[in-house]
Amino acid sequence: MGSVTNSALEKEHLVHHDHVHHDDDHEESFITKYVFSQDHKTISRQFLITAVIMAVIAMTMSVIFRMQLAWPGEKFAFVNALLGDKWAKDGILDPNMYLALVTIHGTIMVFFVLTGGLSGTFSNLLIPYQVGARDMASGFLNMLSYWFFFVSSCIMLASCFIDDGPASGGWTIYPPLSAVPEAMPGSKLGMTMWLISMTIFVVSSLLGSLNYIITIFNLRAKGMTMTRLPLTIWAFLVTAILGVLSFPVLVSAVALLIMDRSFGTSFYLSDIYIGGRPLDNVGGSPILFEHLFWFLGHPEVYIVLLPALGITSEIIATNSRKPIFGYRAMIGSILAIGFLSFIVWGHHMYMTGMNPFLGSVFVFTTLLIAIPSAVKAFNYITTLWKGNLQFTPAMLFSIGLVSSFITGGVTGIILADSTLDINVHDTYFVVAHFHIVMGLSAIFGMFAGVYHWFPKLFLRMMNKKLGYVHFWTTLVFAYGTFFPQHFLGLAGVPRRYYTNSNFPMFDNLVDINEICTISAILGALAQGIFLFNFFYSMFRGEKAPQNPWNSNTLEWTTPMANIHGNWPGALPVVHRWPYDYSKPGKEKDFVPQTVPLEDGEQDGGGH
Repeated sequence: MGSVTNSALEKEHLVHHDHVHHDDDHEESFITKYVFSQDHKTISRQFLITAVIMAVIAMTMSVIFRMQLAWPGEKFAFVNALLGDKWAKDGILDPNMYLALVTIHGTIMVFFVLTGGLSGTFSNLLIPYQVGARDMASGFLNMLSYWFFFVSSCIMLASCFIDDGPASGGWTIYPPLSAVPEAMPGSKLGMTMWLISMTIFVVSSLLGSLNYIITIFNLRAKGMTMTRLPLTIWAFLVTAILGVLSFPVLVSAVALLIMDRSFGTSFYLSDIYIGGRPLDNVGGSPILFEHLFWFLGHPEVYIVLLPALGITSEIIATNSRKPIFGYRAMIGSILAIGFLSFIVWGHHMYMTGMNPFLGSVFVFTTLLIAIPSAVKAFNYITTLWKGNLQFTPAMLFSIGLVSSFITGGVTGIILADSTLDINVHDTYFVVAHFHIVMGLSAIFGMFAGVYHWFPKLFLRMMNKKLGYVHFWTTLVFAYGTFFPQHFLGLAGVPRRYYTNSNFPMFDNLVDINEICTISAILGALAQGIFLFNFFYSMFRGEKAPQNPWNSNTLEWTTPMANIHGNWPGALPVVHRWPYDYSKPGKEKDFVPQTVPLEDGEQDGGGH
């Protein structure tokens, strides 16, 4: 019955899109082609360019607050020029604005760049291409997904310009700070705008995720079984499922928080005093919010990471000219990571006074998730081993991801242990850990994807030499920024503090903060190389050949042109898995998925 339904849906989709394609001669207006487009390729570009702009804003914020940490109390004219006298009088950053910048930087990077930007760009671009579909299951929902994302981004940025300043309770917005409007300037209208923005963001995420899941299950080309899917598609599928299951929990947490803020309820509040005056709220618990937030928050780490890991699998196999090592084990590890990510959220909460036995359960599940993560890391290294390596910029960033994934993962084992975590909880050790394992890994995956699929996004090639300079500067300065923070954390330096100058025991550590900040500034400037390369190549880059990387997946069989429906004639028929590189007995070192199997030839996907 399932296959009948599947084939009926495929036929219906094929007929519909063939009809659309043959009507391609009609003139589309600028609005329908570039603004309210329903074409997955245009929507992926919209997500990418929006994410790039948001990333530049978040990076600028991080440079400002890092300068305050390295040189507390120093006057910086450009900070005053950016923030004005209210928030940076005489060029000295205001403590409330420091907290606001930390909050909005974290929110933008986690949600708008690494979730919306990474999944929105590459799920949209690659799912129809790599499964052999004309477009997404619903172009209209896809368009709505982007525009909800755009509106959400605008509200988040607009909150930076209001009188009381943006939300400033940290990107995790723990109550009571976020639940009591009079607690601080950043708990007023800015916090309300943060909550509205994130609710709209979740709507965007759900619309996109449902579309991705339906497209992968129902619109695969003939012969494209689940074990012939590229690992990118497996990663996008599990990411979308995680989003559908976890983001609604954040909405419920936000709804209760709005009730506490505006309607006098006490879900998260009890025994709170403001200026010596007790509030009426009794009986709530801020720990309830932590449970709800981290039930999204930990799957969110893998919503960010899995697309980057999927992109890396494809790029490493292509540029090693070898089949990916352990294809089925890689699928299994993606599924295991997806399942386990829902039962580890308590490791963020060891310091809440939870029952030690419950803590030990979360220690066990968190250490367990290291196993499928290690499977992925070892399989990447084994794929690289004795490969005919092509060091494109995308390949370098993919190898950089493997490096940061391992480096950050090792410190995760320390934080997973409830007894070891006591010493470094809420210190710079945690900041270093998640910036390397989640931030760097996902950003490296995103850069790898942009360099690799730029020809499909914009029909042109990015400059390879600038790509090399961008990679090495980014790698060196990113590690220079975050690796020394491990030592700050082990010394006990707390995160989110405006200055540590009141604590004499931290005086000897100022030099490390200066190293981190100088690396952060140089790393931010290095992204100018990427921005120039990206926007220049978009218009003036060398025109891309049909299959620049000699890759096997279906997207490289589509014409290098922006046509509706992806393939001008019939949809491709798939005969083999996507990793037939350097196959013995073949003339070339790659065999596209559309090439039929010869007599006696085995399909690597296990068919």
